[in-house]
Amino acid sequence: MKAYNIKRAALCVALGTCLGVIAPGAFAQDGSVAGRLVSDAGQVPAGATVTVRNPATGFVRSVQADANGSYRIPLLPVGTYEMEVSLPGGGASRVGQVTVGLGSATTVNVPLGAVSTLGTVEVRAPQVVSMVDVKSTESATNITREELSRLPVDRDITAVALLAPGAVKGKGSLGGQGISFGGSSVAENTVYINGLNVTDFYNRVGFSSVPFSFYQEFQVKTGGYSVEFGRSTGGVINAVTRSGSNDFKAGAELVFEPRAWQSQARDRYDGQGSRYITASRDDYSRSALNVFASGALVQDRLFFFGMYEARDYRPTSTNDAGTRLSQGKADDPFWGGKIDWQITDNQMLSLFGFSDKSKTLTDVYNYDYASGQTVGERSNQIYNTVGGRNWSGTYSWQVNNDLTMKLMYGENKRNRAQSSLMDENCNRVFDNRTASQGVPSQLQGDRSCTSSSLLESALDTRKAARADFEWTLGDHLLRFGLDREENTSDYSRAYPGPGGFRYDIYYRTPGSSLNGGIVPASGLVARTRRYEVDGSFETINSAYYLEDNWQVTPNLLLNMGLRLEAFDNKGGDGSSYIKIDDMLAPRLGFAWDVRGDGTTKVFGNLGRYFLPVANVINIKQAGGFLDERTWYEFLGYSGAANNVPNLGAQIGPVDNSQGDGSVPDLRAEVNRDMDPVYQDEAILGFQQMINEAWSVGASVTYRRLHNAIDDMNITATGQCGAIDSVWIMGNPGRSNTVWGDTNCDGSNDGWISIDTSKEGWALYDDDGNYVGQRGWVKPKRDYKALELQVDRAWDGKWGFNASYTLAYGRGNAEGPVNSDTDFADAGRTENFDNPWVNYRGYGYLANDRRHQFKFRGSYALTENLSVAATLGVQSGSPITRFGAGNPFDDTDFHSYYVCVSNCQASVPSERVFVHSPRGGDGRTPWTYDLDVSVSYKVPIPTDLRLKLAVYNVLNQQRVVTVDQDYEPQDSIGTPNPLYRYGTGFQSPRYAQLTVTWSY
Repeated sequence: MKAYNIKRAALCVALGTCLGVIAPGAFAQDGSVAGRLVSDAGQVPAGATVTVRNPATGFVRSVQADANGSYRIPLLPVGTYEMEVSLPGGGASRVGQVTVGLGSATTVNVPLGAVSTLGTVEVRAPQVVSMVDVKSTESATNITREELSRLPVDRDITAVALLAPGAVKGKGSLGGQGISFGGSSVAENTVYINGLNVTDFYNRVGFSSVPFSFYQEFQVKTGGYSVEFGRSTGGVINAVTRSGSNDFKAGAELVFEPRAWQSQARDRYDGQGSRYITASRDDYSRSALNVFASGALVQDRLFFFGMYEARDYRPTSTNDAGTRLSQGKADDPFWGGKIDWQITDNQMLSLFGFSDKSKTLTDVYNYDYASGQTVGERSNQIYNTVGGRNWSGTYSWQVNNDLTMKLMYGENKRNRAQSSLMDENCNRVFDNRTASQGVPSQLQGDRSCTSSSLLESALDTRKAARADFEWTLGDHLLRFGLDREENTSDYSRAYPGPGGFRYDIYYRTPGSSLNGGIVPASGLVARTRRYEVDGSFETINSAYYLEDNWQVTPNLLLNMGLRLEAFDNKGGDGSSYIKIDDMLAPRLGFAWDVRGDGTTKVFGNLGRYFLPVANVINIKQAGGFLDERTWYEFLGYSGAANNVPNLGAQIGPVDNSQGDGSVPDLRAEVNRDMDPVYQDEAILGFQQMINEAWSVGASVTYRRLHNAIDDMNITATGQCGAIDSVWIMGNPGRSNTVWGDTNCDGSNDGWISIDTSKEGWALYDDDGNYVGQRGWVKPKRDYKALELQVDRAWDGKWGFNASYTLAYGRGNAEGPVNSDTDFADAGRTENFDNPWVNYRGYGYLANDRRHQFKFRGSYALTENLSVAATLGVQSGSPITRFGAGNPFDDTDFHSYYVCVSNCQASVPSERVFVHSPRGGDGRTPWTYDLDVSVSYKVPIPTDLRLKLAVYNVLNQQRVVTVDQDYEPQDSIGTPNPLYRYGTGFQSPRYAQLTVTWSY
């Protein structure tokens, strides 16, 4: 064993980067300390004991080093510890302070010959690039509450996650909490708080949230994570909350964002000078005041932390036409707390809970844009409820030097409810005609007398349990465990208004076919839609995992793991709808300490990750789901107060093919042998410590998504040729087994296989004669990225981090949701409705950003005054010129074909189309987000701090998303006058004052 000199050893301890022991792996919400004891002569006296003690809580844990001097102390709560080494024969030497980070292992190698002179040194928790963590084979970013207090980072977990290299903010229409990691869609991530999964399982886009000041530390895993984590093909956000200590502490924090500190958003105008987005009257005020207290109920044993936050949020917004003004108010408080009981030095019990339930009341008024005044009395009031109560209990036990265990049970609840005063009398009405069809822009779109889109009531309840174990066997650290989640959605949903109808008004070519009928001479048609769901739907997700961390040599670590998962999505009757088990996810990683001194690392990871099916699929596909659509001639509007379409003759039959209100024979509507959605990933990286402060890193990542679970319209089978249309939930481009017609007598009587790579969609000639069938293309998604980083660790004076990501995201499927065409139901996109929707649709995907630069840094001007800034620069997203039809049949969906001539021909073959490649019409502009802050610590005996942050200092309001429908849906050959016009923009500049006081 190489002998370390005192200077080298001190540096290694200070950086926590020396290698020489198995030290990967820490339980998700804990950390560990590991290393090796080495004498100057290379020998270790038998029986040496290593002890860590947290002076804030009195927590003490000791282990004996093995015959090689190796030791490992697991299950350490995040915090700062004092470390001692006791030698046989008496005497103990204090090594110094060690900071344990979330989900990481801090390595401390102690040269025994230098213990007496080493003294106290500072050990920093592992952070990406700021130190070389030679034990880790994953890509992760650790960010502490202290670091965030120095930076201008908005006060939510999404803003923190976006600090990670390569992370991309999702499209707002899919959910404000959406993030894309590594080219994934926003519906593929998982979020944990204190080990409890708080991810939205209804649609997988959102998550439960707590106030910023309730958190202690964050870890953002962007790839290569261990088998302990699953149910994600995107990223994992892991967070822990604050805890109490022996010292009684209390304080308060005020966060203030007044309307007057916001720049005005800009209205947007089309090429004719007509306003199509009204945003200049939109603003908000936000304030929050929290108080907290923490301390010991029993010295060194029982601790508490509690927080109560009063909140007031008042948004104001107008509809795009500028004819309606909405004024909201949300003032429900947050409460949360944590109790930690150190039963013994080797056992701990923690209880944690919070409520993020919030109700928003929105008053709606008619509005005159020119005068800026409301018109008349309040026209409606809308009620929205979100969030719920959450709790977990965790028991951990270090059985002996070699065996540890952790048990956790918790519940996560999320309410979603929406209703309004006008629900009984007002229907939703949308006019989809364009200016070229005689409707000015201010009368297009939403013509409803209510802005309540749905009557919705939902309660999602997760019951989660897990058990995790670690067992050291010589050079092997075995980690194994299991987890189970029971996710139940109690759900009810319908459209408001008489009859529960939504009305959509269109213009169609007179005399053309529509829904099996003929468009009238006026060309004006209306579609009514009834959309109703009600029931209780359960999904059970379970997993087992086993991982071996093998220290092959003092400098080489191998991480080999297997995760076995199972998903069981059940219908409204309690029977299994989609059940997939035996999903084996192997993962293999390595970390090589090239020089053996902890300053240079080469690492890599190969892994497979599975994505569960969202509960929205159970609800909308396997319950008493009604989706009834009927076409009529449109005869104009009536009603003085409410816009009610006058309906003429019905056109074609009622279409309830996607749900007639009954629970169908689900065997005919879902693939019996469903294959899961999974992703394979490969990472190769390098990290180099330049000196005690500076470090650099580089990595390459490759991801490939395999398979999709989505709805498909089957109109033919290999046995029978053309059949009546049926929708199934299955695997596009693969063989699907459903209950069907085996002898072509029109009745389902047995299992049939449909190879959707070559069959399933009926083909007809111009005369309507069946001529054969074709299949679907297989879903594809690839992500390739190069990441470069440089970091200057904070030293009390200044700190800095910069990253650059060069990425390519290609494919024909974004994921479970589509942001370019605004399909937000995970697994129910338009992408595979029929084979022509995605035909020739391979290209750059919506979350592709070729270049990303991220900078963050802080500088202390004086002992009490500091400044900080963050800068994000990224290239734009690809733009696709979507058509509304195809050259092969008369179906009208988003497509990669645009009609250029003879578009009103009665048969598709007479129309002339050109191919419009995915991402082939340029990109949105580059965006620049510069945020700055000034912090001041008031020089008084108590701790009083002021922080003023200004976000988007340059007030950039550039376009981030555009209208990509070149042809409006159901309007083949009719150009959309708003094509390529912006639909989403950077938020205007705003400022935030934070005042924090504690003692």
